[in-house]
Amino acid sequence: MDTSESSTEPRTPDAEQEKGGPRGWRRFAMDTRPLRRPAYRRLWASTVVTAVGSQLTAVAVPKQIYDITGSSAWVGTASLAGLLPLIVFALWGGAIADSMDRRKLLLLTNTGIAVTSLLFWVQAFIGLESVWTLMLLLALQQAFWGLNAPARSASIARLVPADELPAANALGSTVMQTGQIAGPLLAGALIPVIGLAELYLIDALALCVTVWAVYRLPSLPPLTVAKAGSAGLRGVLEGFRYISGHAVLLLSFLADIVAMVLGMPRALFPQLASETYAPYGEGFALGLLFAAIPIGAVLGGLFSGTFSRARRHGWMVIGSVVVWGLAVTGFGLSGGLWFAVAFLALAGVADMVSMVFRGAILLSAATDEMRGRMQGVFTVVVAGGPRLADVLHGTAGSAFGPRTAVAGGGILVVVVMLALAAAMPALRRYRV
Repeated sequence: MDTSESSTEPRTPDAEQEKGGPRGWRRFAMDTRPLRRPAYRRLWASTVVTAVGSQLTAVAVPKQIYDITGSSAWVGTASLAGLLPLIVFALWGGAIADSMDRRKLLLLTNTGIAVTSLLFWVQAFIGLESVWTLMLLLALQQAFWGLNAPARSASIARLVPADELPAANALGSTVMQTGQIAGPLLAGALIPVIGLAELYLIDALALCVTVWAVYRLPSLPPLTVAKAGSAGLRGVLEGFRYISGHAVLLLSFLADIVAMVLGMPRALFPQLASETYAPYGEGFALGLLFAAIPIGAVLGGLFSGTFSRARRHGWMVIGSVVVWGLAVTGFGLSGGLWFAVAFLALAGVADMVSMVFRGAILLSAATDEMRGRMQGVFTVVVAGGPRLADVLHGTAGSAFGPRTAVAGGGILVVVVMLALAAAMPALRRYRV
């Protein structure tokens, strides 16, 4: 089937009225139409639960590694240990998601993630204090997540109609960004009260709710008969060939790479907090810098009614990436902390808009038999881009100074994005 069981529900008067667009203040508020569809609502509710829970583990793992070793180098090494499994299994997971029932794949992978979180709790509870065990569990967790993410994202297009895809993406992205703010704050508050081990246990229990929500989804089998070998290397390579043959998909990936690799300045936040914004208090400044982009993204999501009904999805991606670049440039030129935070928050809003419409393009421009593989590549780009940016900005910051590196990166984002849009018109012309 192509949509959820809710597709046959009679439309309410309010729903009929919204066919012409909401009125008054509702034009600016988040578009919640997808939540009227029970299947999507279950998937979204599971995201709400795990958005915070996953961040508890994301804080607990580096904290435990640092407590054991007293070394930030080990913390960084552990982060890299999780990156390779994520890349490999996201690409493979996308191919698998196109060849089997996505609901079954979500059940298996969410169960695997929950068991991994439980193992994190066991090792902490018994006081194992083994960095290698932590790194192995982190690699296993990221492998399950890599298999899970493409299936979860690709399923959305089967649960809501095409005109609600931007709204559905905005709802999901807002929840994830909120989790990135609330999760670390909650972890910081709970560690002194209940201890580190219990954070893992809370995450494992939250994941049980996710498994139940996924269990109640409708079956999501492939709409066409899967080709032999489509779940292996051949299927992964077919996904890359598909991208290369569809300019709008290729450009949507390039837009994210341009924005994140050239314009994500987080590697320079510690140096800027220590030097440029030291008069405000180094710790205070550092916390604000890291929180500003997610806060802006959440605000963008809450007021996504201003853009989620747009039809020119290509121009929305181009415009949001350009605004991101301009905001990052403004951040680099800011000598005052509050101006810097304001520019980063604006960048967060632009990032939310970009995520919403890049996600909608990937779901609407690709056929269902390729959506899993498109989401697998998307997962790799989202995970790998900021890490490449850390290397690039860290090097440039050491060579030219942090503010010059940040501002220069923002300018490059604008120039390269506009050049791509001018040279390849497919993205400019794309609309639904």
